[in-house]
Amino acid sequence: MADYPIELDNVSKEYRLWGRRSQFATLKSALLGRDLKMAPEASVPALTDVSFSVDRGEAFGIIGRNGSGKSTLLKLVSGILKPTRGRVAVSGRIAALIELGAGFHPEITGRENIYINGIMLGLTKREIEQRFDKIVEFSGIGPFLDQPVKTYSSGMYVRLGFAVAVHVDPDVLLIDEVLAVGDEEFSARCIAKIQEMKYRGVTLLFVTHQLDQVRNLCDRALWIDKGRVEAIGDPMRVVDAYLQEVSGTTMATPPEPAAEDAAPAEPEPPPQKSELDEERWGSGEIVIRNVALTDHKGRELVALGAGTPVVIDIDVEARVAQDDFVFGLGIYHADGTCVYGTNTEVEGFVPEKIEGTARVRFVIESLDLIAGTYRLDCAVHARNGRAFDYRRNVLRLIVGSRIHDIGVYRPQHEWKFDGGIAFHSIDPTRQNVPAEIAEAMREIDADKRGKRKK
Repeated sequence: MADYPIELDNVSKEYRLWGRRSQFATLKSALLGRDLKMAPEASVPALTDVSFSVDRGEAFGIIGRNGSGKSTLLKLVSGILKPTRGRVAVSGRIAALIELGAGFHPEITGRENIYINGIMLGLTKREIEQRFDKIVEFSGIGPFLDQPVKTYSSGMYVRLGFAVAVHVDPDVLLIDEVLAVGDEEFSARCIAKIQEMKYRGVTLLFVTHQLDQVRNLCDRALWIDKGRVEAIGDPMRVVDAYLQEVSGTTMATPPEPAAEDAAPAEPEPPPQKSELDEERWGSGEIVIRNVALTDHKGRELVALGAGTPVVIDIDVEARVAQDDFVFGLGIYHADGTCVYGTNTEVEGFVPEKIEGTARVRFVIESLDLIAGTYRLDCAVHARNGRAFDYRRNVLRLIVGSRIHDIGVYRPQHEWKFDGGIAFHSIDPTRQNVPAEIAEAMREIDADKRGKRKK
């Protein structure tokens, strides 16, 4: 098998239930029965045949209802629990934040707990001393460092635990829902630190009910329900499938119109691969019928120049009237980099009602993109993120330009020079040609002029 930092193969975990009948009433009854073995009355499966692997440097999110087996899964990966069946393989140094305050002794100070926790995570005393100041600075609990940990609030527990865990240079970082205890400022700092660790190749496995973090931070996601894998893969799709299940709707089966005399709506065709490799999912209560990129005269565009004014026209049909809806779009470079994304909610539009057919227009006065190929995602969803219709790669656009700068965005600008700086004058038709090519073209023109004089 491939060398993965985390790999689970058909892992199952069962917990034994001990009732009164499985216990001895007295020592005398046990001796008279001549059987000192106790047997559980029943067992409950917490996980059943779970298999997945996580690549090095990947952020892998685990979502699901309370009691679905998420924390049990993390404890199996960390080695706190052993599987009843199957194989769990983890390579590298592991740092875990699984239970609030786990590994801390309440009677001793924060300073002493940093040393004890660091040693438990595999550091030497000298290594802890080298990182001590950074740990304290990140945690932000400096004034209380020499107070007993039992006097700390739950947020201070998390700050200290997370600060130690991320500064032991782990190969694998496991995080349970404990980050939800922290305040907004500390959560933002944690996310920034996690992104930095991803860049350094640290593998992240975390359980959370904060679905936006899964969408924005994770490379893949796992939805687990009643101990079984329901979905695994792209975080957008996995989160949306989970939300559809929680809301009691079925994905990709659009409902019929509410009017009794209306003809039944034809089901949306199943997602098909086009030349754009478009992906599509959602409940179908609102459907995006068409998305077009047009100029100011309404003509559809595929290729355009940098700085072109454009309009994104989105034709929608609400098969069931809704008062909770958000329209969003995202522009991505061909390499997957997100260039820009927004939606009506973040821009302050409060939904009131949508029914029947409608058109949404997103007007861009100047699309200042560097030359290249881009794709467009378009979606309509509920405010909690549950998709009515999500269309990924719905459009492809090609931006052409004589400009040879790099990146994705070109702000309007001009160059100004003062002092002893001079440049050759450039033919305006060649001003966006790289300097080496422009110089070669000048030499060719000079040769031509010389030949004409002869």
